[in-house]
Parts: sequence; structure tokens; C-alpha cells
Amino acid sequence: MAKAPPGKQPAGAARPGSGAQGKAAAALPPAGTTDKKTIIAFTAMVFGMFMAILDIQIVSASLKDIQAGLAAGPDEVSWVQTSYLVAEVIMIPLSGFLNRLLSTRVLFSAAAAGFTIASALCSTAASIDSMIIWRALQGFIGGAMIPSVFAVAFTVFPADKRSVISPLIGLVATMAPTIGPTVGGYLSNAFSWHFLFLVNIPPGILVTLIAWNFIDFDRADPALLRRFDWLGLMAMAAFLGSMEYVLEEGPRYDWLQDNLICAFFIVMLAGGCIFFARVLTAAEPVVDLHPFTNINFALGSLFSFALGIGLYGLTYLYPLYLARIRDYDSLMIGKTMFVSGMAMFMAAPLAGFLSSRMDLRLLMAIGLLLFAWSAWLVTGLTGDWDFWELFWPQVLRGVSIMLCMVPINNISLGTLPHEQLKNASGLFNLTRNLGGAVGLAVLNTILIRRGDFHYERLAEAVSWGRNESEAAISRLTRQFDLIGLDGTKAALSQMYNLVRQQANIMAFADAFYIVALLFGALFLLVGFIKKV
Repeated sequence: MAKAPPGKQPAGAARPGSGAQGKAAAALPPAGTTDKKTIIAFTAMVFGMFMAILDIQIVSASLKDIQAGLAAGPDEVSWVQTSYLVAEVIMIPLSGFLNRLLSTRVLFSAAAAGFTIASALCSTAASIDSMIIWRALQGFIGGAMIPSVFAVAFTVFPADKRSVISPLIGLVATMAPTIGPTVGGYLSNAFSWHFLFLVNIPPGILVTLIAWNFIDFDRADPALLRRFDWLGLMAMAAFLGSMEYVLEEGPRYDWLQDNLICAFFIVMLAGGCIFFARVLTAAEPVVDLHPFTNINFALGSLFSFALGIGLYGLTYLYPLYLARIRDYDSLMIGKTMFVSGMAMFMAAPLAGFLSSRMDLRLLMAIGLLLFAWSAWLVTGLTGDWDFWELFWPQVLRGVSIMLCMVPINNISLGTLPHEQLKNASGLFNLTRNLGGAVGLAVLNTILIRRGDFHYERLAEAVSWGRNESEAAISRLTRQFDLIGLDGTKAALSQMYNLVRQQANIMAFADAFYIVALLFGALFLLVGFIKKV
């Protein structure tokens, strides 16, 4: 039988990369070894991502200290966190295009250097206005580092290393926002709020130097700039930035009843229409939505969105309960929240071990049920719950997040072609951040609305004409009279505070109940995922 000429194949022979096996091979990096230079570069990138995600929540337990230091109002100081989130959510989907345009080396090194400089500027802020500007710059630049790590993890490393790499990036992406209040509480309590930002400078310089000298994964493609869709970029910024603002500020100002929020909502709708029109028609769109045609990526992004609700939502609810009901300071909140971070750290190796030995869908289903259980345990919340009452719910939450995050990463990004991964990793991380924004907005609204609802019902139970209520008010009146206060006024004030606090506790329980139902419902969707 004659041999085919070099470089050609006999007619009818199967071509390498054709068919289902070829598609799978195209989606997975080849098995093999990874050199030390790549490992050093990736380690620096993971640390850079950790700093960028940590800084979302590092200020959450120290806003009062920043408010006092900058002489800001309570509405103004909330923008220290909101401005970071708004800017970051614009950069994350844009990072895929920038990665292809500039290369991973240039983009990540520039982002790490810019993040470090912005952190230094935040520490020197003399007014709330300058702080908001520098935080927005910090969030925008830092947002470029996060998707780059996910893209590199699934393009540079061989498939047989995924049981180690995926838990590592999953641990960083979930533990960083969880321990943010802990780290922030310790720094502001031991030093001052300035160290919330100064702490980024030494590691930021180190990450920048390592990234510039060791990253060598791809090459820049300057030709992309000639086809860049500037209108699409502006529309995306208007759409995502306005959405983030509406979600952040809506619960506080009764949503569309506020003129400014209503205006941003209109901008969001207009920007969204233009953005999606440009995505479908532009020669080189800012964001390519083709990865959503992959059923696993689409469902994985949905689960990532829900995980953002659980991750950021409960990281918000626990400290808020401890501050509002238990009157904890930032250091005490940090110590309590540290439990979840430690549980994640301990569970990461277990998640990696199980991900390579069992069906990823089953592993994710177990994680979803454990998360639902962890939230359900807190539905019996009372005003006396302390560190130990919250201990096991937080442990379960930490373990379950890792059991969910690792399979979600692999299911979403592990079956995509290499050429789509840079863009897809931005979309994937965007869904988690948007899930966090939506979760915070919904949970805040639940706390406000259900708090008012429970207050009205409880107020009816302690109204005048009820023997128990009048007896309690009489007893309080006598006690306050004995210490020289206006007994009647003080007793009524005390009764109002007790009723309002109990209503708030019941609203917190309702919020945890909603989260438990959400993750219980997500369990039913696992069966629609295709086996990896």
C-alpha cells in the first residue's frame, strides 16, 4: 500500500482534531509538565487577583473609621465601596479584549502597577471626594487582574493539573471577600484606616516586577485596535455602571421613587440596548457573547451568578447583624467572620481531591445543598446569637462554597476552545460580581421591607389596651423615674427600641430563609449540565 505524501493524509482518513474527540482536544490544554517560570508567574498573578478581590470588602468593617477620618456623611462614605464596585464591573468584561490587544504580560503588569499606585493615593486621600476618585481608579485597574488569572489557568496549564489549579483560584476568589472584613478590622483597629490601602504597596510592587519578568504566555495583537468598537465600550460602561449604581443605592432610596436612581435606570436601559446591538453587529465587539452558546458555560455562569449572591450576600449579612444587633466593633466582627475563611482554606484541598475522582455535577449538587443547609440553620436567629451559635453555619458555608466553586469553574471554562477563554473568563467573573450586586440589593430590600412589616405586626401586639404591654411600660416607667428621668417618655422609647430590634432580627431570619430557598432550587438545575 502506497504511503501518503508528507503532510497529507489518505482520502477518507480521520483528520486530527475532527469530530467530538477533536473538539474536546481543542478545549483542553495538553497533559504534561509546567516549567518553574510559568509557576512563578502564575503564583504572582494569583496574589494580584487576591489583592484586587480582597479590596472589595476590606473597607466594609471600617467605614465608620474612614467616615470619621475624612469628615464624611453616612451617605457619602458608602461610595468608598460602591465606586470600587462600579468601576471594577466595567473593566472585568473589557479585560478579555485588552488581554488579546496588549498580551497577558503587558496588561497584568500594568494593572498590578496601577493598582499599587491607586492604593497609595487612597491612603493619602484628604477628603471623601478624592477618596471616591482613587477608589474608582483602584477598582477599574484591579478588575483587569481577575479574569486574566482564570484565562491563564485554563490555557497555560495542562488538563491533569486542573485538580490543583482550579481549587487554588476558587479559594482565592471566594476567601478574599470573606476575610476582607477580618483583615480590614484588624488593620484599622491596630493601626489606622490608612493601612487598609498601604498594605497593598509592598506586595503590589513585588507582583508587578514578577509579572513583567516572568509572564510569557501569549503575544499582543495591535491590529485589534483598528477595529475597536468605541461606541460599544461607552454603551457597556453606561449599562454596567448604571446597573451597579441602581442596585447599590436602590434599596436605600426606595428604588425608582428617587429621581437620580430613576435617571440612572433610564441610562441603564438605553446603554443596554445600544451595547447588545453593537455586540451583535460590530466587526470586533467589546465583548463576544458566543461562549453562551455552550450549554455548560451558560449554566455555569448562572451558577456563578447565584454563588455571587451567596458569597457576597452572606458576607454582608453576618457583619451587619453583628454590628446592628450585637453592637460588635470592627475587630470583633473580623474575628467572627474569620471562621468562614478558615473553613474555605481547609476545604480547598478536599474540593480539588474530589473534583478529579467524582462527577463534577454530583460534587456541585452536594455543595449547593450544604450551602442551603448553612443558611437554613440561621433562620432561627435571635438577638442572643453570638460567635458559637454562628460557628457551624459559617463552617458549612465555607466548605460548601469550595465544593461549588471548583466544579463551577471546571464546568464553565473547562470545555471552551482556547481562543474563547480570555473573553469568556471576563464574562464568567462578571456574572459572579453582578450576582453579588443583585444579591446585596435584594437582601437590603428584604431587610427594609420585612423589617417594617414585622414592626407593624409586633407594634399591634404591644399597643395600649393589652395588659402585658401596659404592665411592661409601667414597670419601665417606675425604673426610669427612680433614676431621675422622664419615666413615661423613656419607657416608650425603650419599648420602641425593643420592638424595632426584634423586627430587624426577624427580617434577618427572612433574608437567610430566602438564600436557603434559592440554593435549594439551584440543586434542581444541576441535572441539565452536560457531563464534563
